[in-house]
Amino acid sequence: MKLVSWNVNGLRACVNKGFNDYFKQVGADIFCLQETKLQEGQICLEYGEEYAQYWNYAEKKGYSGTAVITRIKPLSVRYGMEEDYEPEGRLLTLEFGDFYLVTVYTPNAKRDLSRLDYRVEWEDRFRAYLLELDKHKPVIVCGDLNVAHQEIDIKNAKANRGNSGFTDEERGKMTELLEAGFIDTFRHLYPDRGDVFSWWSNMPGVRERNVGWRIDYFLASERLAPAIADAQIDWEIKGSDHCPVILDIGVTG
Repeated sequence: MKLVSWNVNGLRACVNKGFNDYFKQVGADIFCLQETKLQEGQICLEYGEEYAQYWNYAEKKGYSGTAVITRIKPLSVRYGMEEDYEPEGRLLTLEFGDFYLVTVYTPNAKRDLSRLDYRVEWEDRFRAYLLELDKHKPVIVCGDLNVAHQEIDIKNAKANRGNSGFTDEERGKMTELLEAGFIDTFRHLYPDRGDVFSWWSNMPGVRERNVGWRIDYFLASERLAPAIADAQIDWEIKGSDHCPVILDIGVTG
C-alpha cells in the first residue's frame, strides 16, 4: 500500500501549482493533506468514484485544516481527538481493517515561542490518544509534526537550537512519542542519510541551496516495522514550502 502525506500550505494555491498532476502521477492508495486553509465548498477535487474524501476544516478562515483522499473505504472516521472540541481542524483518524491512520498538523510553537506551553500540553494529549488507539490495532501517523527531531534533520542545527521547531521541549516530546512504541519510518530505513528535508523557508535561494528541515513524517507502531518497504521524501516536488513524503508498507485495508 502506498500512502502520501503533504502539507500543501493552502490547497487552492497548490492546485494552481500542479497538485492534481502530482496526485494522479503518484498513484497513492491514501493521500493525506495538512494546512488546507479552506472551508467547505471552497474547492472541488474530482477524482471519480474510486476515491472518497474526508475533510476537517478549521473554524478560522484560511487557517490549518486536514484532509484524507482514499481509495480504501474506512470503517470509521474521527475528527479531532476523541470527544475533544478541536476548532483548528488539525486531526483526522481513519480506521481500516488492519490499522488506524492518523493525519495531523501539529500546532506551531510560534517564532516567539508564545505557544510553546500549549504545544507541549497538546503533545501529551496526542501521545495518549495514539497509545489508546494502539491498544486496539497498529497505528500509522503522518503529517507536519512541526519539529526537526535530530540534528541530522535540520541543515543548521547549532544556529537553530532553541528556535521554534527545534527547541529541547519539542524534540523531547518527539523522543517520548517514539519511546512509547512508534517508529520514524524514514530514520528506521535510513538512519544516517542527511541533507534530506521536507520544508524550506520562503527566503530567496533557500530551497535551491537545500537549507531545510525534515518536519514531515510517517510514524508507525513498532510492530509494523517488518511491513515497511520504503519511506521516501519527494523533495523535487514543488507547489508548497513543504514537499510530499511517502510510505510503502505491507498492510491492507
